[in-house]
Amino acid sequence: MSTLVATILLVVLVILVVLVIVRSVRIIPQATAGIVERFGRYHRTLNAGLNMVTPFVDRLRPLIDLREQVVSFPPQPVITRDNLVVGIDTVIYFQVTDPRAATYEVANYITAVEQLTVTTLRNVVGGMDLETALTSRDQINTELRRELDEATGKWGIRVGRVELKAIEPPSSIQDSMEKQMRADRDKRAAILSAEGNKQSAILNAEGERQAAVLKARGESEAAVLRAEAEAKAQAARARGQAEAILTVFRAIHEGNPDQRLLAYQYMQMLPQIAQGDSNKLWIVPSEIGKALEGIGGLIGGARPQTVPTTPEAVTTSGLTSSGPGSQLDPPAGRHAGLEGWLTGSSGPVHDGAVGDGEGRAVPGAGHAGSSPFNDDASLV
Repeated sequence: MSTLVATILLVVLVILVVLVIVRSVRIIPQATAGIVERFGRYHRTLNAGLNMVTPFVDRLRPLIDLREQVVSFPPQPVITRDNLVVGIDTVIYFQVTDPRAATYEVANYITAVEQLTVTTLRNVVGGMDLETALTSRDQINTELRRELDEATGKWGIRVGRVELKAIEPPSSIQDSMEKQMRADRDKRAAILSAEGNKQSAILNAEGERQAAVLKARGESEAAVLRAEAEAKAQAARARGQAEAILTVFRAIHEGNPDQRLLAYQYMQMLPQIAQGDSNKLWIVPSEIGKALEGIGGLIGGARPQTVPTTPEAVTTSGLTSSGPGSQLDPPAGRHAGLEGWLTGSSGPVHDGAVGDGEGRAVPGAGHAGSSPFNDDASLV
């Protein structure tokens, strides 16, 4: 009996020893901390590694994570300064720096951080209108982090960052904002299009101006070249005419024409003088009698006839001084070409002014026995 009791006592003693050892040894993982309470009061903080505690006297509270934690809070309704309710999602990055303060200074630091974030966010965003809140995320983040860091410092918590995930205005406001944005973009597109058209018009005008200037310069140079070419052509034609006149003049002098040939040529030119359509009056010069006398010797077997030498006599003898159909009675035995003109076979003699040579002596017809070229100063 005594042996059985001793065995039982030994087993109980072993169990107690094992239990004491188990309750005395505490292994704390890395990046965590443990709070030890002795008789309900804070005793010490256990760091990572192997730690020994007094069994049945010390009590280890739940371990505290010392790593930076990320907590995302659900959307919170916030009223802006222009009385619009918007929903804002926030994300908090924080880290426990003092496990004792995080345990004893606040009951639940995660809930405390969430509620503090909501109240601080409403204070910050409440002083802004919707457009400012939408475009001032960095400013809101900075103010939130500063306020939370100051408030959570005594809790043994350091707030690293605060980010706004989304700012959601009401659906009606979103539609209005989309319309406004669309109108603004249409306005910018119209302005850019107008500026493009303006630049295009300016460039086109400059191009047309340069083209007009170049065209004017080209036309000016072409006109100058044409004028020079025309001047050269006129000079060449003048030289050719001068050479032709000189050649004719030399040929006439070399041929030594007599007075009768010149008188005959003079009579042949008279019908051409009277062929103008605008001629209404033709006065026969008084020297025509002398010219006809010079032709008399040229016509063989011609009957001598006296030709009046004054305009009145010419009129009474059959050569009228004006009016169409004036004719000269053909004398017998005249030259065939001269008779054709005198009989009017080449057409009626039209009235017309001969020119400034009216009443003067016909060159070469009134100076028998002398050369007509010796009396003309322009030909000598």
